Amino acid sequence: MKLVNLTPHEITLILEGGELHIPPSGTVARCTTNRVTVEEVHIDGLKIPINKTEFGEVENLPEPEEGTYFIVSAIVAQAMSGKRSDLLIPDDAVRDEQGRIVGARALARV
Repeated sequence: MKLVNLTPHEITLILEGGELHIPPSGTVARCTTNRVTVEEVHIDGLKIPINKTEFGEVENLPEPEEGTYFIVSAIVAQAMSGKRSDLLIPDDAVRDEQGRIVGARALARV
């Protein structure tokens, strides 16, 4: 079994028996994004835009490969939900004392 990391970050799986580090592959799967300002609010003399964000087509996602799972962002996995069973996301985050994510205990399907 092969895991290919299609995110820009190293994925660290903290597992019973040790850690598995999965470096970025160099290809990042992403969804196109369209933002439209739908409202503005004013607080303390500052204008804050409130946008509606729509996610579109998935870019840079390789074709399925026998024996390979691709680790992607939750947005990409959600966009492809029901279309691909080989896409996984990090699941069950492990945080350090400052609350920063340092790894995950599992991978998941969306």
